[in-house]
Amino acid sequence: MTKPNTDLTDDEIEELKVFEEQLQSFVGAEAGPFLSWDRVNRAMIRHWCEAMGDANPAYYDADVAAQLGAPAGKVVAPPTMMQAWTMTGFAGQHPPGSDTRESMPVFPLFDQQGYLAVVATNCEQEYLQAICEGDDINGRSTIESVSSRKTTGLGVGYFVTQLTEFRNQRDEVVGNMRFRILKYKPHSTAS
Repeated sequence: MTKPNTDLTDDEIEELKVFEEQLQSFVGAEAGPFLSWDRVNRAMIRHWCEAMGDANPAYYDADVAAQLGAPAGKVVAPPTMMQAWTMTGFAGQHPPGSDTRESMPVFPLFDQQGYLAVVATNCEQEYLQAICEGDDINGRSTIESVSSRKTTGLGVGYFVTQLTEFRNQRDEVVGNMRFRILKYKPHSTAS
C-alpha cells in the first residue's frame, strides 16, 4: 500500500488500500495464446524493412539467412518484428482460434477508478532464436507487476509491466518482451 497522502480522508485511504489490493490480484494473470494472422512471410518482412530502413541481407537473401540457422531457401525476419505477427487488427479483431480476452486484464479496473490516461514508458525485448520465413508465431502474456501508487510529472498512477512470451509452431520460445506502461490520472484530475 502506498504511503497515504495527508490530503486524503480516512475513507479515501481505505478505498485506496482496497483498490491496490485488487490491482495486486492481477499479478500473474495470464492471457493467450494470441495467434498470428499470417505465417512469417517475405512480403511483410520487406514492408517492415523498407519502413525501418533496414537492409540486413539475412532479411532478403536465403543464403545469408542460412548462416543464421534458417532452413534452406528461407529468409529470417527482423527480431524486432516479433510482436508484429500477433497484433490485433485496427478494429481489435483476432484471428480464428486466438484468445480474445484483454491482454492487460487490469485495464478495466483502472478505467473504473478514473485512471484513464496511459503512456508507454519502456519496452525490453529478448531474442532467443531466429524467426524464419514460414514460422507461425503466437504470444502469451502475463501481468508481471503493478507498482504502488506513484506521483509523476504526468499525474498520479501506477506502472504495469506485462511479460509476453513468443513461440513458434514447434512451441519453441523465440523471444520475450517486457512492456511497461503508466496508467494515470493527469494532474488536473488526480485526487
